Amino acid sequence: MKPFLLALAAGVSFASAALAQDTTAGDTKAKVDNLEKLGSFKQTGVAEPAPIPQTGRRADAINKTLQKIKVPDGFKIELYAVVPDARAMAVGPNAGVVFVGTRKSKMYTVTDRDKDRVADEVKVYAPGVDFKIPNGVCFSRDGVLTVVEQNRVLAFPAAEFFYEGTDGPAVVVVKQGELIPPAEESYNHTARMCRIGPDGKLYVSLGQPYNVPPKDKADLYAKTGIGGIIRMDADGKNREVYATGIRNSVGMDFAPDKTLWFTDNQVDGMGDDQPPGELNQITKPGQNFGFPWYGGGGVRTVEYKDDKVPADVVAPKAELPPHAADLGMIVYKGKSFPEKYRGGIFTAEHGSWNRTTPIGARVMYVPVNKDGSAGKPEPFAEGWLTEGGE
Repeated sequence: MKPFLLALAAGVSFASAALAQDTTAGDTKAKVDNLEKLGSFKQTGVAEPAPIPQTGRRADAINKTLQKIKVPDGFKIELYAVVPDARAMAVGPNAGVVFVGTRKSKMYTVTDRDKDRVADEVKVYAPGVDFKIPNGVCFSRDGVLTVVEQNRVLAFPAAEFFYEGTDGPAVVVVKQGELIPPAEESYNHTARMCRIGPDGKLYVSLGQPYNVPPKDKADLYAKTGIGGIIRMDADGKNREVYATGIRNSVGMDFAPDKTLWFTDNQVDGMGDDQPPGELNQITKPGQNFGFPWYGGGGVRTVEYKDDKVPADVVAPKAELPPHAADLGMIVYKGKSFPEKYRGGIFTAEHGSWNRTTPIGARVMYVPVNKDGSAGKPEPFAEGWLTEGGE
C-alpha cells in the first residue's frame, strides 16, 4: 500500500514596513504589467526566488510532531514538503506537480522528480504575478490551472510545463473586482475554493463575510452568489448561481456520480457544542442549504429564528463536530486504500478557535454508502492537538 502523504505547512515571512511603504505602489503596477506580458507570451524579466529549504529546524520540528500522529493500521504519515502558508492544493494531471495556494500573496509548486514520495523542490510559482489571497487552486483534465483569488480568477494554461521558469501563459478569467462587488470585500471568509466539474465548468465557493448576515444583504447575495457556490464556463462566461444557503465553504469535490459534495463552517458564538458543521451534497442546480435560517444542522440562528424557513431547504448529509473548522475535503477515488475507504470522504479540520475545550486539528473520514447516504464521521489521523489544548 502506498503511504498516505499529507503536505504540511511551515513558513517564515520577513518584511520591512518602511521598505514596503516606499515600493508597494510601484511593485503592484509592475506586476499588473507583468500579467499583461504573460498573456501576450512576453517575458517579464522577474528573477527566480530561491527554493524553499526542505531540511533544517522547521522540517525537524514537523517530523517530531508526526511521530505523535495516530493513523489506522496499515497506514503511515510522513512529511512530503515544507511549504510556507500552505492552504489548498491541486495536483497536475500530467506530471503530478503539486500547486499550492495560500491566503497571502504567493503560490508555490512542489516537485517530486524521482517519485519517492518526498518533495525534491519547492519554489514560488509565477513570481511576477501580484496575487491577492490565491487560496483556490484547481486543474482541468487538459492541464489548465485555475487560481481563484479574493476577487479575481486567473487561468494558467500548461502550468506543469511552464512552471520550471518564472514566466508562462496567463489568462484573466474574471477581472479584479468582478467576482464579487468590491464593496463586499472583507477580511473575513475571503478564501475561495474551486473545482472543474465533469461538465468542464468552473465551480467557485463564495463565503459571505459575516457570522450571520444582515437581512438587507439577502437580495444582493442571492443575485451574486455570495454565501453560495457559483459556476461558469472555463472562460468566465455564462456565470450562474449554482447553490445558495451556504455560510462559508472552503472544501468541495465531485464524486464519481457527478454530484458535488462540500463542507460548510457554521455559526460562531452559539456555545461549545452547537451548531454542528456540515457535509452537504448538491444533486441539482438551485438547491438551498439553509443558512442563515439555520446556523448548522437543525439549529436555528437567533437573528432568523422568527423567519419562515424556505420549504426546499436541503438537510446536510452528515453533521460534523461543532467548531472544528473543516477546510479541505476530497472524495477518495483511488484504489490503493482498503475497500472501506473507497468512495468515502476525507476532511481536514483546521481546529477550533472559539471553544472552551479545543477540538479538531485532525483528518476525518466520512463513509458514503452505496445508496448515497453518509455514515458517521470518524478520526483518520489525529494527534496534532495536545492534551494541553495546543
